[in-house]
This record gives sequence, structure tokens and C-alpha cells, in this order.
Amino acid sequence: MKKITGLLVLAGVLLAGCGGGNGSTDGSGSSSSAAGGSNENVEIVAVGSTALQPLVDAAKDSFSAENPNYTISVQGGGSGTGLSQVAAGAVTIGNSDVFAEEKDGIPADELVDHKVAVVGMAPVVNKEVGVTDITKQQLIDIFTGKIKNWKEVGGADQEISVVNRASGSGTRATFEKWGLDGAETIQSQEQDSSGTVRKIVAETPGTISYLALSYIDDSMQELSIDGVKPTPETIQTNDWTIWSYEHMYTKGEPDANVKKFLDYMVTDEIQNGVVKELGYLPITDMKVERTVDGDIKDL
Repeated sequence: MKKITGLLVLAGVLLAGCGGGNGSTDGSGSSSSAAGGSNENVEIVAVGSTALQPLVDAAKDSFSAENPNYTISVQGGGSGTGLSQVAAGAVTIGNSDVFAEEKDGIPADELVDHKVAVVGMAPVVNKEVGVTDITKQQLIDIFTGKIKNWKEVGGADQEISVVNRASGSGTRATFEKWGLDGAETIQSQEQDSSGTVRKIVAETPGTISYLALSYIDDSMQELSIDGVKPTPETIQTNDWTIWSYEHMYTKGEPDANVKKFLDYMVTDEIQNGVVKELGYLPITDMKVERTVDGDIKDL
């Protein structure tokens, strides 16, 4: 009898030990542990801006190498998708090129903004159009359909083909607001992905679109506007106005596990390394600050 009792006690101790060692993490990255940095499995899903996607992808690779208990999934879909999904609690982080307050139907007061970089954007054309610089009014006239041939702006005798981003795209919202002064663009083909836009512009004669600087390569021609080139130096001072903050939104304050990844995004390792390598600007390099209303303040 004493032997049976002893075995039951031992079994109880073992079961209690197993139960006490379990940590649970749901899809939002929250955990039963109050402290971040534990060895429990953490899942983070970040969805939204394709302009921000390369940066978050690169950062999560190095972060996960140092923190193998993290599983971080990064997906595109556009800023509108990211904001609506994080607001609904469907994902951990909503990546966006625009402030949540700029998107209709988004409960911005429920979201917390984490700015991780600045991204410049520029109009891009197929190399064969023969144009490298246009005025801002010419840019507006091209995207509103008033200018239809590249010869009208000093280029080749070639019909202009406009490629737009989808309506939920933060890149499109930023380009229309700061590049086109809010003008409504003509109906044209729309693409969800920055990568797809890059491929179309590079391969299709007469094409014009717009991309984040992080996506622009020598397969296409970026355009200067009124003699101003899209460079880190001109963006820092707002001489080049087509730029936006890169936001990573959470629904409410992030828990310790999610905060650990968001804090990593603004470390010197990322800001002065990956951010610059991929064509973004570190937040700390900006010489001006821009509010959601567009007001500019020197830093």
C-alpha cells in the first residue's frame, strides 16, 4: 500500500511539472509569460505595405537567427489591408505607408503607431521613353491623361501607358497626395505588388508608374521633378516631397514579445545597416518632421 501511494505522489509531481512548463502564444504574439525574451514559441504575423515588406523581411531574418523561438511571417497586400486586418485583430502588425488616420473606416484611436523608417517614392519610366526630368505639372498632366505621348515632354514619339497601384495601396496614396497634389488619376491597369510594377515598367515600352526607392533599380529610369532628384539628401530636407513614414501598427500597446521585435526594428544595427542598404532612410536622419495633416517642422 505504501508503495502504491508513493507511486501516485511521484506521478502527481511529474504531471505538475509538465503543466507548469507550458507557455502559450496566440496569433497576436501574446503570451502567458509577462516577460519577453523567454524561450517559449512566439508567432508574429505582419501584413500590409509592399513598400515596407523588404525591410521587415530582412529584419525578421536576422532577428529570428538571434531568437530562434520566434516565427515571423511577413506578407504584402497593401497598407489598407494591413491597417484593416490589425484593427480587426486578425494579424499582429499592420504595415503601412500612411497614417491610420488617413484611411477611411480605420479606428485609428485603437491602434498604436511604431515608425520604423522613411521611404521615398518616385515616378519611374521604361528606359526607352527618353525622359529623365519633367515638371510637376507635366507629371500631373500625364497621370490625369492630358499628356498622352512622350514627345510632348521631350521624349520619344511613343504613347504613354500609365500603371497605377491598387486603391488600397499606401504607395499610391502617398504619390497622389504629394506627387500629384491630390489630382485624380485616369483609369488604367492597377497592380497590387511593387515587384510586379517594377517588372512591367522595365519590360513594357512607354510605361510610367511609381515605386518606393527601395524597389528602383537600373532596369528602369526614375524621373526628377523640376530638376530635383529623389535622393536621401533631398528627402531629409523635404526638397523632394514624395515620401512617407513607414509605420508598423499594433492594436493597442504590444505585449513584451512583440515589443522586442519592434524595438529591434529601430536599433542601430537595423537603422544604420539594413535600412540604408535597402534604400530607406533612418528615422534619425530626417531633418524635418511631417504630421498627419502635412505640416512640416524642422528638427
